Amino acid sequence: MDIKDIIKPENIVYQKTKVLTNKVMHYCPGCSHGTVHKLIAEVIDEMDIQDKTIGITPVGCAVFGYNYMHIDWQQAAHGRAPALATATKRLYPDKYVFTYQGDGDLASIGTAEIMHACNRGENIVVIFINNAIYGMTGGQMAPTTLIGMVTSTTPYGRQVDLNGYPLKITELIAQLEGTCYVTRQSVQTAVAARKTKKAIRKAFENSNQKKGTSFIEVVSSCNSGWKVSPVQANEWMEENMFPVYPLGDIKDR
Repeated sequence: MDIKDIIKPENIVYQKTKVLTNKVMHYCPGCSHGTVHKLIAEVIDEMDIQDKTIGITPVGCAVFGYNYMHIDWQQAAHGRAPALATATKRLYPDKYVFTYQGDGDLASIGTAEIMHACNRGENIVVIFINNAIYGMTGGQMAPTTLIGMVTSTTPYGRQVDLNGYPLKITELIAQLEGTCYVTRQSVQTAVAARKTKKAIRKAFENSNQKKGTSFIEVVSSCNSGWKVSPVQANEWMEENMFPVYPLGDIKDR
């Protein structure tokens, strides 16, 4: 049988979306970022909005997102992606604008920007990767780090009296009038990834319908920062992070 007979359209089980580039991703093995990138790219492809989408990344592990998706990108200063997204969407109201931010960025230095953008109800999509640690800069404690969790700056575990409580910023954002859709998902299994993809598509559709800000938190693993294997990281995430950051829709208006 000729190879051309095998790759006929009717025989294709899965085909990589054209929105993804062919570059090898720099993320650590087991990292959730690569999976989320794939889901975003597939949604953009399926909605046929590749030439209408603008992604904005700040500083962090996802800063090189422009290497992996064939869309227009802008890079913001640390924490400032929502501010840049606001300007971009207002200048180009027919574009699909999304930010892609980690917890050390969005929930720390960028708290003011994300809260006010969501409160204004900017018609943007926010994808928030929460792995409870500063992954790029050395594994320091992040605002979302769990109580008792060991990091490079909390070698004896996060202590409430010294470090305060984990910041559940997604619940805070759900209270703001400008948000239309707030959800928390994950990608550690195929089923979870499908739910996250569905949430991403809904968020982009909300943006097109001018409903306000859609906010998607993706509870993620960082096996390098957590000093465990990818399998152990997923198990630890399910056992420890999901009780603190439960999955599911928080707001759907």
